[in-house]
Amino acid sequence: MGSDLFDHAAAELEKAEAPLAARMRPRTLDEFVGQEHIIGPGKLLRRAIEADRLFSSIILWGPPGTGKTTLARIIANRTRAHFETLNAVMAGVADIRRVIGEAKERRKHYRQRTILLIDEIHRFNKSQQDALLPHVEDGTVVLIGATTENPYFEVNSALLSRSRLFMLRPLSEAQILTILRAALEDAERGYGGRRTATGQPQIQADEDALRHLARVAGGDARNALNALELAAESTPPGPDGVIRIDLAVAQDSIQRRAVLYDKEGDAHYDTISAFIKSVRGSDPDAALYWLAKMIYAGEDPRFIMRRLLILASEDIGLADPMGIVVAAAAAQSLDYVGMPEGVYPLVEATLYLATAPKSNTATHYFRARAHIEAEGVGEVPDPLKDASRDARGLGHGKGYLYPHDYAGHWVAQNYLPREIAGLTFYTPSEEGYEKVIAERLARWREAQRRALGIAGREAPMLSHAEIERMKHER
Repeated sequence: MGSDLFDHAAAELEKAEAPLAARMRPRTLDEFVGQEHIIGPGKLLRRAIEADRLFSSIILWGPPGTGKTTLARIIANRTRAHFETLNAVMAGVADIRRVIGEAKERRKHYRQRTILLIDEIHRFNKSQQDALLPHVEDGTVVLIGATTENPYFEVNSALLSRSRLFMLRPLSEAQILTILRAALEDAERGYGGRRTATGQPQIQADEDALRHLARVAGGDARNALNALELAAESTPPGPDGVIRIDLAVAQDSIQRRAVLYDKEGDAHYDTISAFIKSVRGSDPDAALYWLAKMIYAGEDPRFIMRRLLILASEDIGLADPMGIVVAAAAAQSLDYVGMPEGVYPLVEATLYLATAPKSNTATHYFRARAHIEAEGVGEVPDPLKDASRDARGLGHGKGYLYPHDYAGHWVAQNYLPREIAGLTFYTPSEEGYEKVIAERLARWREAQRRALGIAGREAPMLSHAEIERMKHER
């Protein structure tokens, strides 16, 4: 009896002395904030947890502080199965064998399942992951693997193919605000129970301070709670006994100055506009400045990367065809690496595109579209029509000249509707590689017009405003 009381007291002391982030871990699915796409009401994983009918193996993949380990602990609290935890950084094959051996005995003698959580499963090498596979397949253990790394690269394909993958997303600013407010109000685990002599809440935080913590936490609830705890425990009380966390204290606690940057407001749109215009204007210094502001303020790096992908085609295009290749490779690298190291491919793409020759001839597509809007769509010439269906009856495909049968893999023939033959929509620039294209295309067009006896003419150029209007019309 005395031992039980001692153990209980020790557990309560450990709980009281645990960091705020550990104390505030959700205990139930109803307390869990975020990830509604996988554990919202009626979702597959939630139904499986509530019914205690977990799949044979699941992989929880997401950035730090998004709830992977917490979700596994909620499963442990709900299940009638025995729950084991291993950390892949410290565990080896011997630990796996021990857990598997005990799971087999439990299953044989007590008919009890074993759920095995392996945190940071990507740290297990191939042989360690292979050692798990047969025991997952035969049901000895139900595996929960938690990882911050892309499992398609870091988890053996055999194990991954037998698992259900659930991707956890970075928490939104609003979700982290909910968590921070709960920590301030919770009397049992947070700061809600701390009162001044007059009965006021002792720990009080200004709204702009909480928003700053939520904004710069990078979608990581643990990061935000650690900063709140540092602010609460290191700030002296005022004359009224209240520990007030203002913006300056919040900045110190998370070591980030506040930047005016509302992701839904003017600062967001004005800054990305300045960034894109700096890259388009070939000013790498300004481009780096606005990029740094966005990253520092907590902008989604994938949003920035998407804008660079668009710019690579819209503002550089064939002047440097490698622009879109570099941007696409950087986007893939960013997804694979994640932040903070993902900033390097983002910077590389920014510098490459800012210093590349520029051409906006991709917008010449809108010249063709404007012609169709004004004049309607012409008929496909018979030689270009599909010959596989109506060649005999209607002459479709008759007279088509196969370019590869001719010198230089080119032959003069008309590819436009007959009434607009010789009309030019694409006018290459004299920049970068597009200058080479311009010289080649000029030879082909001259030869085509001479051979077909047609005159060349250009479709009207469009203003930037006209292009922008058409771009946003469906």
